[in-house]
Amino acid sequence: MAFFRSLSTISKYRSRLAEQTTSLGSVRWLQMQSSSELDLKSQLKELIPEQQDRLKKIKSEYGKVQLGNITTDMVIGGMRGMIGLLWETSLLDPEEGIRFRGLSIPECQKVLPAAIEGGEPIPEGLLWLLLTGKVPSKEQTSSLTGELQSRCRVPDHVFNAIDALPITAHPMTQFATGVMALQVESEFQKAYDNGIHKSKFWEPTYEDVMNLIARLPVVASYVYRRIFKDGKVIPSDKSLDYGANFSHMLGFDDPKMLELMRLYVTIHTDHEGGNVSAHTGHLVGSALSDPYLSFAAALNGLAGPLHGLANQEVLLWIKSVVEECGENISKEQLKDYVLKTLNSGKVVPGFGHGVLRNTDPRYTCQREFALKHLPEDPLFQLVSKLYEVVPPVLTDLGKVKNPWPNVDAHSGVLLNHFGLTEAKYYTVLFGVSRSIGIGSQLVWDRALGLPLERPKSVTMEWLEKHCAKSA
Repeated sequence: MAFFRSLSTISKYRSRLAEQTTSLGSVRWLQMQSSSELDLKSQLKELIPEQQDRLKKIKSEYGKVQLGNITTDMVIGGMRGMIGLLWETSLLDPEEGIRFRGLSIPECQKVLPAAIEGGEPIPEGLLWLLLTGKVPSKEQTSSLTGELQSRCRVPDHVFNAIDALPITAHPMTQFATGVMALQVESEFQKAYDNGIHKSKFWEPTYEDVMNLIARLPVVASYVYRRIFKDGKVIPSDKSLDYGANFSHMLGFDDPKMLELMRLYVTIHTDHEGGNVSAHTGHLVGSALSDPYLSFAAALNGLAGPLHGLANQEVLLWIKSVVEECGENISKEQLKDYVLKTLNSGKVVPGFGHGVLRNTDPRYTCQREFALKHLPEDPLFQLVSKLYEVVPPVLTDLGKVKNPWPNVDAHSGVLLNHFGLTEAKYYTVLFGVSRSIGIGSQLVWDRALGLPLERPKSVTMEWLEKHCAKSA
């Protein structure tokens, strides 16, 4: 019943299609894109002055308003719950989940353009939404698809840099190396070296971000084919959208897999600014490091087992359940295996979240995809059992604030079903997707002139003395 209550919570928000609460407490209606302008950069040129004035007004009128109290628990507990970062492209609600520019995932699935009637949204539509705050038309997303295709050329030195690594190097190591090799073509670095005025910083940043997003599927698919498919590279298909073409270059052309990749890339793009990869990208970018350097740093954060590497760990753990107990494991046997995992000092991968206190809507939309396209898949059925078994176990232990599944609990099973079985590669897929969110925010960081990030740190001795005085 808990699962259906969670679904009910999410569906409740579908009716609030275009409603968005602003930081000033008022409610505005997200407008459907009415302009016929097909050039994304031109759209941004129109929007930026308005948003610059908005930020100035917030700073002048509300600059001294307190946003909360900082406790010692926050300082030593990973800054959980501490408001300390401006991130325009998305906002995460603990109960409801992520909203991209005010739109929930079900709402995005409804209003963003799709490749097929009633299908999943194509990632280009979300990129337009994140950058402009407006829902694009079909024509605008098609234009953006063409722009990204025109930017996707990857120079040979990038492949040579990857080839210099042992083929046994982790896919994320090879992927991050490729991104660093792309950096030599940074437009921002060239413009900065030539003395560009800071009011124009956003323009070469935009060029770098768009080039980076366009080239990542080429680099990522090269890494996959190099490691797992004897180096046989598949060229780009310019008739396909971003997500479908990525799937094609990996070697998967099943129409259902193309739809899955569209969904996967879309829902993994952004999760507000406090997670490790997003915060890292923003932090490094605040030093005016170009988007390639910033995103490479973000990828290294994403590669950690407490962040993006978790999707790899989930599938490996699920397969270990099958190997030891079989596919037809009962719920009681599954509970015993979960307890065995926990008692060994490990976590059950795919459950819990640093902010969410309910089922991750990114999990829910993947479950809906599975129910539609692969309801009889044995691993999907096992994931469904886990949803019934794990939350009560974690709740009874009383050690977690959120016992519910997150996005990683489901994605590996879907990819595995369509033949992408190499779990070590899954975080690379996550990285390609996350470039859209991090890149979009980097453009706005430069457009809004956000400063170098430099929070204050303290020692344990300082905490002891300060808290003793306050006691």
